[in-house]
Amino acid sequence: MGKGGNSNEASENMAAWLLGINNLKIQPYKLPALGPNDVRVRMKAVGICGSDVHYLKTMSCGDYQVKEPMVIGHECAGIIEEVGSEVDYLVAGDRVALEPGIGCWRCNRCKEGSYNLCPDMKFFATPPIHGSLANQIVHPANLCFKLPDNMSLEEGAMCEPLSVGVYGCRRAEVGAETTVLIIGAGPIGLVTLLSAKAFGAPRIIVADVDEHRLSVAKSLGAYAVVQVSTNKDDVASEIEKLKKAMGKDIDVTLDCAGFEKTVSTAFGATRNGGKVCLIGMGHSIMTVPLTPAASREVDVLGVFRYKNTWEQCLEFISSGKIDVKPLITHRFGFSEEEVIEAFETSAKGGNAIKVMFNL
Repeated sequence: MGKGGNSNEASENMAAWLLGINNLKIQPYKLPALGPNDVRVRMKAVGICGSDVHYLKTMSCGDYQVKEPMVIGHECAGIIEEVGSEVDYLVAGDRVALEPGIGCWRCNRCKEGSYNLCPDMKFFATPPIHGSLANQIVHPANLCFKLPDNMSLEEGAMCEPLSVGVYGCRRAEVGAETTVLIIGAGPIGLVTLLSAKAFGAPRIIVADVDEHRLSVAKSLGAYAVVQVSTNKDDVASEIEKLKKAMGKDIDVTLDCAGFEKTVSTAFGATRNGGKVCLIGMGHSIMTVPLTPAASREVDVLGVFRYKNTWEQCLEFISSGKIDVKPLITHRFGFSEEEVIEAFETSAKGGNAIKVMFNL
């Protein structure tokens, strides 16, 4: 048995299981044995991600297919109940944010530090790996980050989506002299806006089709917002609108949507020698003006999840450089009825940005 708790819990561990399309049930979830370098964590805050909704609606997301019942959820924070025998830097009672991806640490990608590209990555709620929308989970201690006293558990759970924005800005080398265009004002676009601000970008404009989300972007500090259409015939005119809104060259474009139209817009709006960072994954195959972008030496950067971002996210939030609280628009408990309602709320969009479970 580990330190700090009884591994035989009096109450049965329950989790939100994805059983089929639009079929979520709260059912028992037997935890794996606690390893010497693991911790057992009682979940307290779990957010809903767009990928969770994709799995619920289609049993797939990108190349990943749900082929058997799976526990959902990966944006999470909780309180440690028990630590493994070799864990000496965390104790029962510590509040922690969890990084959900476990690399193999044997492949070349892991060895060079790019563990997010590990071909054998085990990531919460990416089939066939179970997620974290449960009373308790077991996780490697080195992927659990102690929260500063001035941070809430909800803010800890927000480190996961925020990490996508932070890593995208790192990839694009956003800094104090970088003008930034963000395409897409959904949850990831908005955390990317907050990240670009924290990295010092002096002028950030945001484009989206939704007027409400643009108003949220403006309230979070966007220099300007531009409403665009879904019509590919509008790309040329919208590129000019975006350039005019920026008022100077666009150094970096972070595409948080990932559709054929948005990528085409990103290529055309970004200055000669600038960078386009592809964060969103809306379309897997698309026809875009790549040769004109290449002839202007526009660098195209891919982003897959994140790596080594949690410490920086904790610093940004605890220092006040980033305030994620306005993004949490809806809160639900952990009954089956509330879980179903929460996912429907997230799927509908509207004024919902981040839907959070309080367990």
